[in-house]
Amino acid sequence: MGKRILLFIVTNIAIMVTISIVFTLLGLAGYRLPAGYGGLAVFCLIWGFGGAFISLQMSRWIAKRGMGVQLVDGNSGNASLDWLYMTVQRQARQRGLPPPEVGVYESPEVNAFATGPSKRRSLVAVSTGLLRTLRPNEAEAVLGHEVAHIGNGDMVTMTLLQGVINAFVMFFARIIANVVRNSVDERIAWVASFAVLIVLQIGLGILGSLITAAFSRHREFRADQGGAELAGRENMIAALRRLMTTRDLVDGSHPALASFKIAGRKSWMLMLASHPPLEQRIAALEAGR
Repeated sequence: MGKRILLFIVTNIAIMVTISIVFTLLGLAGYRLPAGYGGLAVFCLIWGFGGAFISLQMSRWIAKRGMGVQLVDGNSGNASLDWLYMTVQRQARQRGLPPPEVGVYESPEVNAFATGPSKRRSLVAVSTGLLRTLRPNEAEAVLGHEVAHIGNGDMVTMTLLQGVINAFVMFFARIIANVVRNSVDERIAWVASFAVLIVLQIGLGILGSLITAAFSRHREFRADQGGAELAGRENMIAALRRLMTTRDLVDGSHPALASFKIAGRKSWMLMLASHPPLEQRIAALEAGR
């Protein structure tokens, strides 16, 4: 949790510095646009969605580089890797999806993730720990879960949601900062408004993360259901039960990919967790939800 908040703070400070430089170069003093609130809203939408969509377009490349994903093509001669590739391709055909890239990354964690900017440019990657630990029927269910994420368009939906939240955070933070700027002594106006702007970006951003986390948890239930349809409900339940025994191995060093993995780290605060507890996911499948 601490690492994620720290990353958020550092990211927002970097965004603020960048925006400040751009505003200075454009001569837009005081974080105000000549067109008033309408112009500010357009500006925040462009920045909010722009950053989110750039991240989405780079997601597959970032995942490969950041996680050290090695692509497989089904012709490696390694029975486990070839099975992995063939299974993902078969499940994609069952869902009527274009064939995604398939890869493996070296890690003791028992995990897998799907990412990519579109259904045609997607990636499914699994850890070597998963291949070593899960039985074939359990691994097939995990793969079905990830293919379901692609079929549900979860990566794009998350990006749209994040873009809206980014825009709202930037807009209201600047409105309030501008009020502060006009309410204090002009000798400290710029410093005060800039400080308020940073604090609001962080605070409102954390509140916005509650919304994205809630959606992320919701989509995990849908992906579990998709995995059950592709690999069988009992196999999906068995896979989640097995993941309960390996939760301590989950790698949290890549926060940007955390919400796309099938298993997340335990969180002391459920509202900020990207994944619902595995117990709840199992209960939902057993209840047929």
